[in-house]
Amino acid sequence: METITNRTYDELNIGDSCQRTHTINERDLKLFAMVSGDHNPLHLDPAYAATTQFKGQIAHGMYSGALISAALAMELPGPGTIYMGQNVQFKRPIMIGDTVTVTLTVKEKRDRKQEVILDTTITNQNGKAVVTGEAIVIAPAEKLTIDMPELTEISLG
Repeated sequence: METITNRTYDELNIGDSCQRTHTINERDLKLFAMVSGDHNPLHLDPAYAATTQFKGQIAHGMYSGALISAALAMELPGPGTIYMGQNVQFKRPIMIGDTVTVTLTVKEKRDRKQEVILDTTITNQNGKAVVTGEAIVIAPAEKLTIDMPELTEISLG
């Protein structure tokens, strides 16, 4: 079984960073629509999406927020992180087939409540920023290495 390990507040330094990459596919959009209830045809209907300014299906804006959340929970700081806030600016659409990279960088540490401010950037396969912003988290105080939970396959039938 695969494990994940966090970085505690005391282990974090200004400038520490991580990257997490994912290629967007139609299944991602369907699963996110099922969970969020956002069934906008811009995300789910290829024929409709082709008639828009984007000329194709784009990922939900908040799906990019979920990718940032995953990087915080799995990478930096990792398990035990409490996600307190996020601001995002959507710079470009994320299209099906795009390979995006989430980059988190520790910007500031606040002793109060062990808060950490991280710059959050998502770039596409062309190196263009598609999402920028900042996250505020409470970093874990205790070192943790845990087994990564297994997920069962979901049918989209």
